[in-house]
Amino acid sequence: MAFTGNYMCTSFKQELLQGKHDFTNSTGHTFKLALYDNSASFTAATTDYTATNEVSGTGYTAGGGTLTNVTPTTSGTTAFTDFADLTFSTATITARGALLYNTTTGGGSSTTESVIVLDFGSDKASTAGDFTIQFPTADASNAIIRIA
Repeated sequence: MAFTGNYMCTSFKQELLQGKHDFTNSTGHTFKLALYDNSASFTAATTDYTATNEVSGTGYTAGGGTLTNVTPTTSGTTAFTDFADLTFSTATITARGALLYNTTTGGGSSTTESVIVLDFGSDKASTAGDFTIQFPTADASNAIIRIA
């Protein structure tokens, strides 16, 4: 088993402090989510998107799907942002996890800067159906990206 948990990538944390990621809904950077099989090896040290061990199949394109960002906000002392759920329609794929990454030049040192590694906990599959990534509630306790 190569996936061992969910991680906010360390390089992303540094790049946030350098002002290299813009999560503004309509004018910000473009973020994507790529799906991987259980042979993929990701940790908090992951810095970039890779095609190695990325899933392939009907309804899925290499590089993954483009995410729709929810504009960053705050609640109490926590800042957070989130994304709309992402669906790969009529897909025949099996995935164990995902990598969320920034594809915009200036987002870091390249156009594939990693943000978050997601471990699904087990293989998830669809056969000629929808494969949906459901993001958690966009609030201070649950949003996919939170700074407390």
